[in-house]
Amino acid sequence: QVQLVESGGGSVQSGGSLKLSCANSGDIYSRYCMGWFRQAPGKEREGVATTSYGSTWYAAPVKGRFVISQDDAKTTLYLQMDNLSPADTAMYYCAAKRRCGIPAWDYWGQGTQVTVSS
Repeated sequence: QVQLVESGGGSVQSGGSLKLSCANSGDIYSRYCMGWFRQAPGKEREGVATTSYGSTWYAAPVKGRFVISQDDAKTTLYLQMDNLSPADTAMYYCAAKRRCGIPAWDYWGQGTQVTVSS
């Protein structure tokens, strides 16, 4: 069973940077599609970035500012966040799924809060 725990969130000013981490302490021997999502108050949860089989995807609002990556053992997923703005304020979640070709995600972390002040 996959277990995901996010960390690295915090409060920063506009233009600042944060690096989020997602530790996968469960099924580390299987391949998964991994991703980062975020949800702000009053808004729907949205995809931020995903990675699978060496391929990456980024939502338009974060292109050029965020970078998703994994360590070689795939035990930790990262999200480097640069040039942050108040619009990036949200709870950020790590997610995983075995079948990247379907929309449903199988596992979720509990989230880490990112707050960007102006």
